[in-house]
Amino acid sequence: MVISEASAGGRLTIDLGALKANYRRFAALAARDGAACGAVVKADAYGLGVERVVPALLAAGCRTFFVVQLDEARVVRPLLPDDVSLYVLNGLYPGSAPDYPAIGAIPVLNSLAQAREWAALASARGERLPAALQFDTIMSRLGMPPEEVEAIASEPGFRETIDLKLVMSHLACSEDRDAPANARQLRIFEEAAALFPDVSRSLANSGGTVLGGAFAGDLVRVGIALYGGIPTEHPNFALERVVSLDAKVIQLRTVPPGTGVGYGLTFTTTRETRIATLGLGYADGWLRSLSGRGAAYYGGQRLPILGRVSMDSMAIDVTDLPPVSLHEGDWVELIGPHQSLDEVGAAAGTISYEILTSLGARYHVRVIDEEAA
Repeated sequence: MVISEASAGGRLTIDLGALKANYRRFAALAARDGAACGAVVKADAYGLGVERVVPALLAAGCRTFFVVQLDEARVVRPLLPDDVSLYVLNGLYPGSAPDYPAIGAIPVLNSLAQAREWAALASARGERLPAALQFDTIMSRLGMPPEEVEAIASEPGFRETIDLKLVMSHLACSEDRDAPANARQLRIFEEAAALFPDVSRSLANSGGTVLGGAFAGDLVRVGIALYGGIPTEHPNFALERVVSLDAKVIQLRTVPPGTGVGYGLTFTTTRETRIATLGLGYADGWLRSLSGRGAAYYGGQRLPILGRVSMDSMAIDVTDLPPVSLHEGDWVELIGPHQSLDEVGAAAGTISYEILTSLGARYHVRVIDEEAA
């Protein structure tokens, strides 16, 4: 459904030029360590739409993509040239193995059982099928524990049956450059990868790419950073803003001191207050946890949220703006030059990933490409 700007309560701007610039920055970081750069486009490209994000990343030079589910691969694969690789991170669900070669997707095998199922399919088809192996290097989420890694490495005929493209794992604490877990995971990963000496290695996510050095391996997998989320606590690390979000003012009013605002009347004015009601709420992904904590901006002025964020609206305090500067139908900034994706996440008590992937379908969407312009 296409939402017109006139009828929308929110306006989402996606800058594909910024997306490509972020990809190229990480590709350059990886290249300094001798690695290629892949892109994670799971969850519909973190909510921004694979149909617009994938072609932009291809234009920026990306040749390896990652999704999470097979159904995501069904959507992404037709967008890719035949010589571009597409990996499915969650691997084989029971009975799903035959679907992978049918659509040209490569499973990430996360257990000994999955590896054996994939090898059995390859034998039955009489062909070597491509795959990746994932090792669990202390995160306890997905991947083979050490005993399974050793078992599959010594499995008779496995390498003859499977075209092993990649061995990989995932860093748990890469946003913290000094976390002891980083070095520990790298050591465990290298020990496991040594059992497959001729296979490309991939350990680094967005934050791991910034760590550089041995963390880069042969292929880095960049996710949130492509979309403008900061992957590290390093104070000098900055990225291009890919997403901007504005909310429409749908009503203005002035109320006296002692007036309650919103559900539960959790906020009470202490002065004569000019209130702007905005036409979006938690149904649009503006999280309820921003109630009384988040803000909008207009003309560089911070405008705090008053009371609770409702499903379809919320109230902000515009008292400190010049009286005639803001009108019904005007737009105020929720994500933009004065308030980053990560700052909104912090105010909501969460992370940029959740903010980005929560943004709903009721926005008027503008797609720009500053690079092309």
